[in-house]
Amino acid sequence: MKQFRLFAILAAAAFLCSCAAQKRVWYLQDAQPYTPEQIARNGQIRIKPLDRLTIVVNSKDPELAVPFNSSSSFTSLSGTTTSASGSSSLQIFTVDENGTIDMPVIGKVEAKGSTRSELGRIIAEKIAAGGYINDPTVNVEFADLKISVLGEVAHPGQFDIKRDRVTIFDALAMAGDLTVYGVRNEVAVTREADGVRTIEYVDLTSKEIFNSPAFYLQQNDVVYVKPNKYKAQSGEISQNRNFYLSLVGTAISVATLIITLTK
Repeated sequence: MKQFRLFAILAAAAFLCSCAAQKRVWYLQDAQPYTPEQIARNGQIRIKPLDRLTIVVNSKDPELAVPFNSSSSFTSLSGTTTSASGSSSLQIFTVDENGTIDMPVIGKVEAKGSTRSELGRIIAEKIAAGGYINDPTVNVEFADLKISVLGEVAHPGQFDIKRDRVTIFDALAMAGDLTVYGVRNEVAVTREADGVRTIEYVDLTSKEIFNSPAFYLQQNDVVYVKPNKYKAQSGEISQNRNFYLSLVGTAISVATLIITLTK
């Protein structure tokens, strides 16, 4: 009977430990099912200085749009300088340090802080106001948009962004999710804006992440997942073991050399 009680206690302890270990890797642990969450309206990626954009102006009369889509020379998506005549390459505009772009015909346009669709409307309104095209439509795309995910994830690296709204969960999915050693309640997101670098820490296990300014990522953000204490300790033990093995190997070599010289 005593053996049975001991076995039951050990089984219960093992079960509780297993549950606790599983809970450490769960996301959104305090979220209630079927409870609506207000989606942030400012989650779209906004244009910053030094961003590179492709801008295409269209019209029902294609000839009217030609002056806005070509110049004597421009940088293509491949990075080479190409003559506009006979080329189908997209023109790339680089947002300057003041947050503006220099468009053909209409000149300077304020781009900083706008989304792609907002900048498209601004350019279209300026073209129409100048009397150049009555029905302009403008398509704006990012030429190169990237985020980086580092640390305890399955596939760390730099990833291209194809959408206007990218969440931290999207970024982690691109990187193959966290490993079991990743700390889920203190994930760092590094961001640079207006010459200032900030680091925001988010808790993947809490629904409060939805209110974090780092939930929706911006271009060039860096997501870092630090290792937990078990991974850190195993790394330290491994490093120490390698050091001592190297030290022992060196001592043996020195001893062998001394014995050889004294013969």
